[in-house]
Amino acid sequence: MLCRFSLAVVVAAIAYAPALAQVPAPPFGGYQGTAEEQKACQPAVFKYCRDAVPDTFRILQCLQRNRPKIGKACEQVLSSHGQ
Repeated sequence: MLCRFSLAVVVAAIAYAPALAQVPAPPFGGYQGTAEEQKACQPAVFKYCRDAVPDTFRILQCLQRNRPKIGKACEQVLSSHGQ
């Protein structure tokens, strides 16, 4: 029974793989903001907010808590979005 279930899952994955491969992956794991904004905040996210990934709202809260440490570029991103 388990073998049939596993085989069904593999077959389904293979069947849907071509359709999924055609969907472009968003930059930086699908997080919000432009590629430039993500690049500006990526170092701060990985340094201070790693535990919040992939929750966008928790990342934003973490960046706000660590605002004095996040760097000018990321600070500008937050400010430009009213944060």
